[in-house]
Formats: sequence, C-alpha cells, structure tokens
Amino acid sequence: MAASAGTALGPLVGAIDQGTSSTRFLVFNAKTAELLSHHQVEIQQKFPKEGWVEQDPKEILQSVHECVERTCEKLKQLNIDITNIKAIGVSNQRETTVVWDKTTGEPLYNAIVWLDLRTQSTVERLLNRIPGKNKSFFKPRTGLPLSTYFSAVKLRWLLDNVEEIKQAVDDGRAMFGTVDSWLIWSLTGGRNGGVHCTDMTNASRTMLFNIHSLEWDPELCQFFDIPMEILPKVRSSSEIYGLMKISSAVSGALTGVPISGCLGDQSAALVGQMCFRDGQAKNTYGTGCFLLCNTGPKSVFSEHGLLTTVAYQLGRDKPVYYALEGSVAIAGAVVRWLRDNLGIVKSSQEVEKLAAEVGTSYGCYFVPAFSGLYAPYWEPSARGIICGLTQFTNKNHIAFAALEAVCFQTREILDAMNKDCGIPLNQLQVDGGMTNNKVLMQLQADILCIPVVKPSMPETTALGAAMAAGAAEGVGIWSLDPGDLTAVTCERFEPQINPEESEYRYARWKKAVMKSMGWETSEPHSNGDTSIFCSLPLGFYIMSSMLMFIGAKYISGTNK
Repeated sequence: MAASAGTALGPLVGAIDQGTSSTRFLVFNAKTAELLSHHQVEIQQKFPKEGWVEQDPKEILQSVHECVERTCEKLKQLNIDITNIKAIGVSNQRETTVVWDKTTGEPLYNAIVWLDLRTQSTVERLLNRIPGKNKSFFKPRTGLPLSTYFSAVKLRWLLDNVEEIKQAVDDGRAMFGTVDSWLIWSLTGGRNGGVHCTDMTNASRTMLFNIHSLEWDPELCQFFDIPMEILPKVRSSSEIYGLMKISSAVSGALTGVPISGCLGDQSAALVGQMCFRDGQAKNTYGTGCFLLCNTGPKSVFSEHGLLTTVAYQLGRDKPVYYALEGSVAIAGAVVRWLRDNLGIVKSSQEVEKLAAEVGTSYGCYFVPAFSGLYAPYWEPSARGIICGLTQFTNKNHIAFAALEAVCFQTREILDAMNKDCGIPLNQLQVDGGMTNNKVLMQLQADILCIPVVKPSMPETTALGAAMAAGAAEGVGIWSLDPGDLTAVTCERFEPQINPEESEYRYARWKKAVMKSMGWETSEPHSNGDTSIFCSLPLGFYIMSSMLMFIGAKYISGTNK
C-alpha cells in the first residue's frame, strides 16, 4: 500500500463514503483501482424517543472534513502528492432526510435516519387517502411501497411538526436533500454558491421521483404536499456537479477538485462490484443488508416484496439502469446493539469470537426486527424477539444467533429475487464491513446452499463512487469499458452442511419471524398521541433482563 518517494502513481480519485454508522474518505489509484489510504470516523446516532433515530447533519459534515484531512495527512506520510487527486465521488446512506436554511447554511432539524419509525402514524394517515389503503399504490411510478423507510414521509413529518422548517419554507429559505445533497451543497460553497443537487439513485428513494420519466413527479409532490421548489436538481451519477471548497491546512489543496460522482451507497456497491450486466447481483452487509440485482435498462416489478430502484446512470447521455432490491433494516446494527445496548461484547470483532467458540445457536433464534420488518414482509408492526432460550443458552449462542439472523434475512430476500428473476443465482457476491467476519460468511454459504464470493478489497461502495467520479465527462481518468476494468481477486466460501439441515434451520427461523409480527398497533398514548411504537412489548423487557442476567453471570464468573 505504501508508495516510495518518486513513485509514479498517476491520477488518483477520492471517495467520500458517508454511511449510517461511520464516515470514510478513501483514495484510489485510477489506473489500478488500488486503495492507497483511508480514514474512518464513527457517527453518533441519537435515539431521542422510542423508535426515533436521528443524526446531527453538522457532525456528519465535520466527520467528512476530518476524514479528508486525516487521509491527506496519511498520503503525505506515504510520499504521495495529494494534488494528484483529480476527482472526488460521494456515496451516502440513502433516504436519510435533511432540511437546512440556505441563507445561514445551518440545518433546521436533525437528520431523520432511514431506520426511523416516527412516521408510522403519517403513513397510516396517508394510506387513508389511497383507494383500498393499498400501500403499493404508487409502486408503478416509484418502485416503492408506502413506508416509513422513504424520504417523502419523513419530510412530511418535518413540515407538520417543526415550526422552524414550516417558517423557512414559507420564507423561501428551506432546502431539502438526502445526505448526498447536504454534503455536495456544503462542500461546493454552501451559502456561498453551493450546488443543490442529487443523483437519480438517491432521488429514486424519496417516493417523489418518477422512475420512468426520471424527474420529480408533480402529482406525488401534491399527494405528499411537498413544495417542489425545496427539492434538489436531479443529475446523473457521473458528471461534474461543482468544485470542492476546503480551507483546511492539508486538505485545502483539494480546493478546485471536481465532485463528479454521486451514488446512493447500494448503487455504489453494485458499480464497485462491477455488476454492469443484466442479472448480476451483490449483497452488502452494513448497518442493514441490501441485495441488488441489475435488471438492465428495463424496470422490473416484484411480485414478492422487493423494490424497483434506479441502479445508476453513469453520464448525462448514458442509459439509466434499474435494479431489483431486497432491503433488510438490521444487519450490522444487531452487532452494535449487542455491544452498546446489552454490553455482552466490548467490540464488534468479539461477536465472531463468541460465535466461533460454540459453532451453533443451540436452538436459539434471533429476529432483530427493531424497525419492523422490511423486505419481503414490509411489516411495521413486528418487533425484535429472541426465542428458543433454555437454561443452557449463554451469550455465545446469542452471538451465533445474531449472525445467523443476518444470513436468514439474506436467504429470504434471495429467495424472493430468484422467484422474480426466474433464474436462481449460482453464487452470491458480497461486500461491506461485516464480510470481514469469516464465521458470518461461512454461515451465509451454509444457509444459502451456494458459494459466497468476497472481493479481497471489500471497500466496493467507495470504489463505485470513485469509479463514477473518475469516469465523468471532463475528468476521464477511469475507464468503465469491460476490457479495461481490473480483475478482482476473491475469497470463496463453499457450503459445508447438507441442504436438509439448512432447510430445517431456515424453517425454524421462519417460525420465529411469524412470532415477531403484530407486536405493535397504533394505539393512543396517555398524552393523546398516536404511534405504532407507543410502547415496547413486555416480552422485550423480559428478554433484555434475561440477556443482561446472562451477561452479568459471565462478567462475575458465576456461570455454571
């Protein structure tokens, strides 16, 4: 990875990878796709009320500045000239909603994160206006069901509940965007000429974008009562949006470098995995889990609970490609929950160690439906459960069950995708932070009964953003022609259990999923508010107490 003095690296491309859990800045060699250096900063998630998930947009922006500065310092230590960085791409957590004041540059409220559930009562109110309360009513236009997941209902909640935002809209000061829009506007000058834009992959996750006409849909904006003047301009995923303006000591050298790539994180991973052909698919294991299958220049609609989304448009004059997507809300987040909420591990890496020590959940099943169930169920009433507990169950089994839950959820969306596509995948390409967990990868192969293939360089989300930026017209330092793309070395995980055992465990998991449903209903609080997350079920408190007791026994050394 290190470069010696005088090494001719050629042009470099930077990538901002702003995820739910952390922000990273990575720098790649445009000719070889080699990762040269990077820096990562964890992002704080705020949970101000039951079911609410927020982040501070200013902290997100500051984390980007810190990552860029630290990465540039590391490059200088490696004797790499940062003026060779010729373009920067942006990849971001999708759907997360930001509204800010264009005159001050200040956010008007915390970012409402994609996982947030506060809008369930908003969803139900909107459903009452739809014939037959059909949550798939807008799917032919948007590819999406009406759900708390997407930006339109988050924005509607903000307009209904935050006086500062209502006033800013009335005064013509408000700007809306997903995280990509907030970052690009801020990094290209902010209130001093910042560019207010988004790309098609992010726009297609708002429920305000028509995925056929490829523009904001006036009728959808009217239905959600969203003023169109606050929306960003929709651009392709690969073009020059604006130039960086940075005043930092080291990274200030990047001022004037074009921001020329923008992709929602899952589309970025699809590009980074080089899934450019119809039928190619990848699964990303991050905070959530996202399986995308490229369906080419035609939009395919699912009969089995998957989403239709824009995969990418790599240039203004290039064709738009679509994808089928299976979205799972909780994957890596379950490991963070074991660490931060229950305290039964001190680090994410410890979960792999605990699971490896037992090699089985011993009949324990974990359904981490903390934000309801996403694909293929779209069931907001579900909540997390752990079942099959006995006196023999310990924290190792629960760690194993947590990893197994990620794999079972992937199996569910892969089954749905195989039904929709008609041609089963014969292997699964994977990426994301959790793929460093070898126990998880082997479990995934065992539960899917097909090989799992992991690239040796797992930072495919950032790579996809870098590829889009480097390939943009006016930059032209990264070729996306199939013959020019660098071959990727991979690690393969082959199934090691017989299919009968896999099917038995999967059937038990499905039984647990059924038990997780119907926990919550929209019932009034004592203060009159209506919410689907009015209270956590009693079973959750019993389960949490039991798990804390198990953890305490281990900490005190009294386990027998």
